[in-house]
Amino acid sequence: WAGTTVLHGDVATAVRDLKAHQDGTLLVPGSGALVRWLLANNLVDQLDLLTYPVVIGQGQRLFPDSGPDVALDLVNSRTTSRGITIQTYRPRGRPEYAKSTVDPEHVMRDATLGRRS
Repeated sequence: WAGTTVLHGDVATAVRDLKAHQDGTLLVPGSGALVRWLLANNLVDQLDLLTYPVVIGQGQRLFPDSGPDVALDLVNSRTTSRGITIQTYRPRGRPEYAKSTVDPEHVMRDATLGRRS
């Protein structure tokens, strides 16, 4: 394949070097395992996801249950004439999850009072 670079040794360092010294775009067309690894190592600048209007009840998941959570910012979205949606995201690090502001003792007290009525 013309223009292909085979990486050897420390892959994370090799990808960083490619990104720093390569003109143009580095693409990963269709390798879910590599994309997951690149995301886990903070080496993805942009993620283009295509969603087809088909429900499949089996097969390999793109993002499995294991692995780090990654927060994404949606920077573009469009739909083709065939109903395929193309979403462009940029990773922004690990997500921050909202902490509950509910006091469990208050909830239990209210539940107990409600049962007495």
